[in-house]
Amino acid sequence: LVAVRTNGWALISASKERRRDREVVIEAVRQSGGALSYADEELRSDREVVLEAVRQSGAALSFASDVLKVDRELVLEAVRTSSEALASAGGELKNDRELVLTAAQHDGWALFFAPKQFRSDRELVLVAVRQNGGALRFAAAELRGDKEVVLAAVRQNGLALSDAAQNLCRDRDLVVVAVQQNAQALRFAAEELKSDRKLVLMAVLQDGMALSFAAPLLCRDREVVLEAVRQNGLALKFAAEELRSDREVVLEAVLQDGMAL
Repeated sequence: LVAVRTNGWALISASKERRRDREVVIEAVRQSGGALSYADEELRSDREVVLEAVRQSGAALSFASDVLKVDRELVLEAVRTSSEALASAGGELKNDRELVLTAAQHDGWALFFAPKQFRSDRELVLVAVRQNGGALRFAAAELRGDKEVVLAAVRQNGLALSDAAQNLCRDRDLVVVAVQQNAQALRFAAEELKSDRKLVLMAVLQDGMALSFAAPLLCRDREVVLEAVRQNGLALKFAAEELRSDREVVLEAVLQDGMAL
């Protein structure tokens, strides 16, 4: 009992008798929900035991009995701690919109585990990407081309621009938001925007290494390159050859990072 209170996974090496001991198993799953997988089958059908497990780790629902996988209240508890629990929900609960919405509010990646019809549900997708912009990759194609949805995603994670429809990667206002959130998002901007001096300056001021995504013309722009190497000396390697021979530019780079040479 002392062992599982410290480390629920100690149930792995417990005897069969201990794995049938309700008190021992409850203590184990309170500490490590996944330890439910080593509990006796009868205890994996015990609602209180499983409830304790999913409160600690929603993914533990996968080890519960089939009867408990259709217990709506219990599944709700599970998805609040892990969206992965959606994959283990039984019967009609897989298609329960409120359940999927609850999961998405806690973890945008719930879209990955949810049935495909929910990937076209605009309201649900908005909830998911506001929580985790990366969830945009699981949205239906039409929603990856929906400016409001993509804007919500890049506000949370600029790199979500990588999953936006091509026409939105040419939308300067949207790309600005993405780059403000993460300068590396410049990588996914349309080629013409990589030649946009103001946009590239904004990016390198935040992360000098974003210079690697700038158009060649701007890699020859002394002011842009100076700002980049002042932020990160290693960005020097992305400057045009003539600027890598410019004493002031090189000095700024090595002052920021001695390894720039």
